[in-house]
Amino acid sequence: MPRLMTVTLEKRGVACVARLLDEQAPRTCAAVWEALPLGGDAYHAKYARNEVYTLVPRFADREPGLENPTVTPIPGDVMYFSFEPWQLTPSSHGYGEQDATSQHEQITDLAIFYGRNNLLINGDVGWVVGTVFATIVEGLDEMAAACNDVWRAGATGERLVYARHDG
Repeated sequence: MPRLMTVTLEKRGVACVARLLDEQAPRTCAAVWEALPLGGDAYHAKYARNEVYTLVPRFADREPGLENPTVTPIPGDVMYFSFEPWQLTPSSHGYGEQDATSQHEQITDLAIFYGRNNLLINGDVGWVVGTVFATIVEGLDEMAAACNDVWRAGATGERLVYARHDG
């Protein structure tokens, strides 16, 4: 039986359902599933194009490592990225001091991709390879419209939350 999670943009009241890709990314799926619910301030990507994500302190007892990797996510991909504190500092990426990113903690980035033509490259560090650990199976069109609104209207006050789907 597939494991499902709900991904919600709380302020906009929009949610979608994603199926975990247990066969392609078993360690990442296990780590995320055990940590759910997870969430925080929503951000729209600067470089990757059609991406909305949240940053949370690293939650896995043991970092799962790279599985099912890509630098060209497609619409509906849900991805896991692991960053060291120096990679996403407030000064380099514009995050406020109150955000989930601290200069002293490791950071997990949980992202959804809602449109085409994404390329995970960052001018500061080069290619940013991540793990595709889930795929959106319900509500992508509505979520894409809400994500586009995050881009156009702003992310202030928005939260992106991942939780086990109750079915």
